[in-house]
Amino acid sequence: MKKIKLNDEVIVIAGKDKEKTGTVTKVTANKVIVEGLNIAKKHTKPNPNAGVTGGIVDTEMLMAISNVAIYNSKSEKADRVGIRIDKDGNKERFFKSNGDAIV
Repeated sequence: MKKIKLNDEVIVIAGKDKEKTGTVTKVTANKVIVEGLNIAKKHTKPNPNAGVTGGIVDTEMLMAISNVAIYNSKSEKADRVGIRIDKDGNKERFFKSNGDAIV
């Protein structure tokens, strides 16, 4: 079970967007894309067949999963994630600071 999943609210703990929060839009093996963060300018070639005009475009780039932590809205801080088995025998993620389950 992964500790950071799609649509999780995360906070950046390292890099140029440190201490900013956002929602995870894509997760790969060890990298994530966070909505509105880690923006880079990419140069695109015009392609008239596809209707692309070309120029400089702002895109969200991948960032290492180690540079983000899950955001605990109760404590309003970054938190660590643990995995435990609930009463029904299913795995669930929880905040290590207070033991609440992550929805």
